[in-house]
Amino acid sequence: MLVDSNPPLLHNYGALLHKPSNKTPQLHENHVTEECQLPLIDLDGLNSLDMIHRLECARAICSASSEWGFFQVVNHGISPQLIEKMRREQVKLFSAPFDKKQNAGLLNNSYRFGTPTATHASQYSWSEAFHIPVSKISDKSCYGDEFTSLREVMEEFSAAMSNLSKVLAEVLINDLSNQEEALEDICESSSCFLRLNRYPACPFSPEMIGLVPHTDSDFLTILCQDQVGGLQLMKDSKWVAVKPNPDALIVNIGDLFQAWSNDVYKSVEHKVLANEKTERYSIAYFLCPSYDSLIGSSSTESSIYRKFTFGEYRSQIQEDVKKLGHKVGLSRFLI
Repeated sequence: MLVDSNPPLLHNYGALLHKPSNKTPQLHENHVTEECQLPLIDLDGLNSLDMIHRLECARAICSASSEWGFFQVVNHGISPQLIEKMRREQVKLFSAPFDKKQNAGLLNNSYRFGTPTATHASQYSWSEAFHIPVSKISDKSCYGDEFTSLREVMEEFSAAMSNLSKVLAEVLINDLSNQEEALEDICESSSCFLRLNRYPACPFSPEMIGLVPHTDSDFLTILCQDQVGGLQLMKDSKWVAVKPNPDALIVNIGDLFQAWSNDVYKSVEHKVLANEKTERYSIAYFLCPSYDSLIGSSSTESSIYRKFTFGEYRSQIQEDVKKLGHKVGLSRFLI
């Protein structure tokens, strides 16, 4: 007897299609006019003995964060061998029976699929994920006997991602401010998250959304993806497809860094398209502060946003999603 590991995405999506308000559902407009090559930054420059090379590398990071909100990094310090081990463990995890993923308490009950809050087909994400607090990664009780090797690899992988995120955050902070205490808040690794994503093949629509358009609610995100493609971002008021680079990790600015930088750094809307024939995997590390950390502008000029805590921001997002079906985000906190 074959045990299905796939979540009931088709069933739940079909239920949305048959709601009275969805008689003629409109999927997202996925017209992409071009495939873009994100700014590519060699992080070896940050370790150069030549001060000019170090400054040029830091300047490239800050420039990409302002102009694109996204960039790629190579020579980032995370070995291809570790990435490959993490991918093997990820595939094994998602291959577990659906009931086990959903009900066995795996990884701090962090499993989710689709979009439970969706009220319309256009709000539905064709994906499944484990959204894991970094503070729980070392907890043996979250794994059971089958996934011991997953815990060991995730500990190593999340530590490497944490180190990289701190390096990048320090560059971005130093470009606008000398607030050392701000770096300590931003680098609160115990409040960060690791998200393991799987986008199953979607047999009925090549235009299906794997992850609905959104901005990230953290300081910054580091993404490790396979070569299937599907990531798109908003650039100059149009969707552009991101060309996968097998040697690079993708970094994007989150809402908190946009607020902290007074809109110098940009938190850019992005999404993932499902593939009609091929499943896609990715891993994202989210650099988050503690919930009571106060987010204020680094600028000495008048701030665009009122001060707020990360906990307050998260609560407002959850309230908006519940009431409106989507995130509103930073505009709620404009002065």
